[in-house]
Amino acid sequence: MEELIQSLNDSFVKTLGINFLEPMEFMSLFVRFIITLVVVCIITRCFYYPHSRRRDYMFIFIIMAMSIFLLVSLMGDGLDTGAALGLFAIFGIMRFRTEAIPIREMTYLFMLVSLSVINAMVRYEFHRKHGGYHEGIGLMTLIVSNLIFIGLAWMFESSKILNEHCSKYINYDNVALVTPERRGELIADLEKRTGLKILQVEVGTIDFLKDSVILRIFYDEDSDKGSSIQEMGRLPKLK
Repeated sequence: MEELIQSLNDSFVKTLGINFLEPMEFMSLFVRFIITLVVVCIITRCFYYPHSRRRDYMFIFIIMAMSIFLLVSLMGDGLDTGAALGLFAIFGIMRFRTEAIPIREMTYLFMLVSLSVINAMVRYEFHRKHGGYHEGIGLMTLIVSNLIFIGLAWMFESSKILNEHCSKYINYDNVALVTPERRGELIADLEKRTGLKILQVEVGTIDFLKDSVILRIFYDEDSDKGSSIQEMGRLPKLK
């Protein structure tokens, strides 16, 4: 088998200037690709999507993570650590022309780009000419590192560690109720109108001419956690 591969390599190098197959490099790339794809899909589908229901971002996360993985992997030795970190920073702080990425989505993007760069830069080599020693990161270390990413996503999405409350901005039409002594009446009226169990209310700008005030309400609703629209102060303009 090795002789056949070597013969094919020689033929391809002579005719096309490129090897047909490097078995060790191919298997290393294949295993790391599968591990990265599985971990990225688990994080996006099992932890990100159930809270946000954003298929567009889930698609972006998977495609971008795998693209960066292949880019860094196939550049091989031509990409040093500094260049990889530069590439990581560019993708990590990127914003789209049409829409600024919400902070939660940016955090997931940052984590998945980190995971892809780490998996892509893993190298394991056996140096025969220098005493026959092994150098690099083993498979178990790579798997444990990826499990840490999964564990972090699970811990902060599935538990009450952060004790995160949802919030909304409301343009309220009854200025008389915003005084401190009538805060109970204000909360009761807001709960009746919104159907939410309100935990706290913050009073913002008051317009006495229009009898309106900007309020920020805090409440606990699992279905709203992670929503990119829940904290919008105003609706986006239609094009």
